[in-house]
Amino acid sequence: MGIALIVLAAGQGTRMNSDLPKVLHRLGAAPLVAHALAAGRALEPERVVVVAGHGAAQVEKAVKAFDPEAEIAIQAEQLGTGHAVAQAMPLLDGFEGKVIVLYGDTPFIRPETLEALAASAAEVTVLGFEAADPGRYGRLIVGTDGFEKIVEFKDATDEERLITLCNSGVVAATAETLRALLPGLGNDNAAGEYYLTDIVAAARSKGLSAEVVTCPEEETLGINTRAELARAEALFQTRMRAEAQDNGVTMTDPSTVYFALDTWIGRDVTLGPNIVFGPGVTIESGAAIEAFCHLEGCHISAGATVGPFARLRPGAELAEDVHVGNFVEVKNSTLAEGVKVGHLTYLGDADVGEHTNIGAGTVTCNYDGFFKHRTVIGANAFIGSDTMLVAPVTVGDGALTASGSAITEDVPAGAMAFGRARQAVKPGLATKLFEVLRAKKASMKKGA
Repeated sequence: MGIALIVLAAGQGTRMNSDLPKVLHRLGAAPLVAHALAAGRALEPERVVVVAGHGAAQVEKAVKAFDPEAEIAIQAEQLGTGHAVAQAMPLLDGFEGKVIVLYGDTPFIRPETLEALAASAAEVTVLGFEAADPGRYGRLIVGTDGFEKIVEFKDATDEERLITLCNSGVVAATAETLRALLPGLGNDNAAGEYYLTDIVAAARSKGLSAEVVTCPEEETLGINTRAELARAEALFQTRMRAEAQDNGVTMTDPSTVYFALDTWIGRDVTLGPNIVFGPGVTIESGAAIEAFCHLEGCHISAGATVGPFARLRPGAELAEDVHVGNFVEVKNSTLAEGVKVGHLTYLGDADVGEHTNIGAGTVTCNYDGFFKHRTVIGANAFIGSDTMLVAPVTVGDGALTASGSAITEDVPAGAMAFGRARQAVKPGLATKLFEVLRAKKASMKKGA
């Protein structure tokens, strides 16, 4: 049976006290809604529909960046979860498999849990959990005949509020069942909303099967406030650190390493303390990242070393055995095998050939105020310290630039380029100049 996902992401999230839609607040360097989509990917869904409302254009842009094939349904009025799912169903016309309804502000549901929901044989399956403090969660009512209904806290009796089996909100049902039952949901409740949870009682009233699949409570954690977002970030980082260690990554101080949702690190990678990963980082086996580095949108090959105090920005591609040292920034540049960039350098919009050495203080001057330009450096070249490479410019294989040069023209292979003023020495001039300046300073003090 095929799988479709509906992700509810229409709420404003007033308790976040933000102009940003709640599902776009970031966790692990990714919008909250991306976490729900990432978990659902494990099911290889045939269709994905995200229901947007508040800030719909922003939500659609973020969703499309993560999953270009996802479709967007609009819930113009937030009339409850049942109403939200009903807005998504027209985009599932022709789909006859199982639909799983997720929430864009619930980031921790594991793929294994979703697989259990997908495997359920019931027409309607609800994800529940045993709550340490049931609080205001909806309660799952299980009687002698099995799973009967879900009762929202505000509508529950005192006896029902004693139940600790709680509702996560996540529901799986066949598309046929949703099409049959959604139109019949009412809003005769304390909130005046159309609850998706009422679908259980509706299914049972028609003789359809319903069951509960359970998961640990932490998987159902929803984000409603900034404080909850901070707690969620701590939980996310703890999970990612443990997963990295289980996969063969060494971290000298795990609590100071911060991962993004899509960080991918191979085995036998070593991570020093105080490292931050932004989105889009891949590190192959055997590489090493030293302390105090910030990396995003980059690919680091086997045997490469980065840092300490280095920054790799989007488009940085490091081949095998590249060394990027302290206070080096690399952006939208390709460094071939064995390149060494020891310290105090900016490489932007550049291609550097294998085994080339980049001296300290080198800058690729890539921006003219309107356009970016590319620098190409060949293999086995030597770029002297404090070289300014004014792009567009090419330095050939085996070429050398003198320290302190401004290179504005192409350098042929094997050539040596100077681009600096000739040094002049004036004997005794420094002494005379210092005497004049001392006298001037003394005169100024007397005048004061």
